[in-house]
Amino acid sequence: MNDAFRFLVEVVFDLYLMVVLLRFWLQSARADFYNPLSQFVVKATSPLLNPIRKVIPGLGGFDLASLVLALIVAALKIVTISLLFFGGIEPVTVLVGSLITVIKEGLNLAFWVLIIRAILSWVSQGHNPIEAIFHQLTEPMLRPIRKIIPPIGGLDLSILVLIIGLQFLQILFLDLFR
Repeated sequence: MNDAFRFLVEVVFDLYLMVVLLRFWLQSARADFYNPLSQFVVKATSPLLNPIRKVIPGLGGFDLASLVLALIVAALKIVTISLLFFGGIEPVTVLVGSLITVIKEGLNLAFWVLIIRAILSWVSQGHNPIEAIFHQLTEPMLRPIRKIIPPIGGLDLSILVLIIGLQFLQILFLDLFR
């Protein structure tokens, strides 16, 4: 029963963390903020993000407040799990674990955005607002890959190459912190 409850706690924190990271990514990519997905992300994150923004301004076009909120959410996740299931917390574990959690969820977010974009490219008729925003988010990462590996016989392998690269980075990163 503890495993099931822990799973729910982790999922709630991880999903919100992905939304916060998506907000950072949307702003970094200068994506369309009038898109329905963007509007959802803004409305879901603004109540917690706006107070932080008053203290922490952006820097060079990057929304540092979003990254701080992501670290806070990750820290709250670790503290909650530690208190509920392990009976105590260690400050070093919270600090290091928060950073690792944010990076891990950032890589997971990129992975799922690429997977969804690939699936939508197979079934969409081209006028899907979600597909448009995913295109804006991923195209800057895919363009350099296409310069090296152009589409072959009408198949664009850049998404596959990037997914494999992201998975490699995630495994490498997790191996470094074990």
